[in-house]
Amino acid sequence: QQSFSQFDTSWDNSEPGINQISEHVYRWGGGAMGGINGLFVPTSEGIVVIDGPGTPCEPDSGQWFKDELERRYEVPVRYIVLSHDHQSHICGTTVFADTAVSIGHKKIRSHLIREGRIAPVPTVTFEESLDIDLGGVKVVLHYFGPTHSDNLIVIHIPQDGVLFAPDLARPAGQLPNPDFRDMDVDSTIEVLGILARMDDVDIVVPGHNSPLSTQDYFRGYREYLATLRERVLTHMVEGRSLEEILGLVTMDDFGEYTNLEQYHEPNVTSMYDYLYRYREPNSPGGMPIRVPQ
Repeated sequence: QQSFSQFDTSWDNSEPGINQISEHVYRWGGGAMGGINGLFVPTSEGIVVIDGPGTPCEPDSGQWFKDELERRYEVPVRYIVLSHDHQSHICGTTVFADTAVSIGHKKIRSHLIREGRIAPVPTVTFEESLDIDLGGVKVVLHYFGPTHSDNLIVIHIPQDGVLFAPDLARPAGQLPNPDFRDMDVDSTIEVLGILARMDDVDIVVPGHNSPLSTQDYFRGYREYLATLRERVLTHMVEGRSLEEILGLVTMDDFGEYTNLEQYHEPNVTSMYDYLYRYREPNSPGGMPIRVPQ
């Protein structure tokens, strides 16, 4: 495994900025973008940009970054990779449409069109994996199944040991998702196990909040999700209402998460909603559903 100690991976995201995290990989974001991380990989043959400035969301919100790339490099952006359809990650990527081919999972297209995202609709899509080989650097796109959305991918630069996992990782001590809307919980638990075992991963880059992470994060979050699922499901099988379950389920044994209390009610409520649709109880009519607000 390579050592990246020669790179300054500290990050002040109070202003828009660019930060080199490995030999070939740079991170960008900060400022008004609310701590959104994106990556880019410059090569002798062009640049691969991964995700966009997010918020504030305007058609030209990525222009400052495009101008910065043009100032730094003599090659154009050749590819724009969309990690998933959520606007907070991809808004503004349209500024690269004049030179770049857009890429995403095959399920992303309908979401982008229906929701009117400010992002290019990919002209290249894939089902399981896709390799981008450019200027001697390989960028590998993986889809392991529905997780935080049905089209979320992770991006791996194996020769640098960098894995970009938006909305599946955060810095240590932070839960990544305030609720499980748009998530397939069971598949996410499985995928987190896959990510924890991937080879050639030294640095995990979250999609929000700039401090870097490691594969240990996937192991811890997988345990949290699986434990919460089991505790909520146990009470549901016993016939308890959501209101009762909110008072009974505690996750205090996961006290390393600083936002545990803040996320507890929406996590329990949306887990209940997910499991309500997962099972059929013995009693006629089932239990009334309370949709997360």
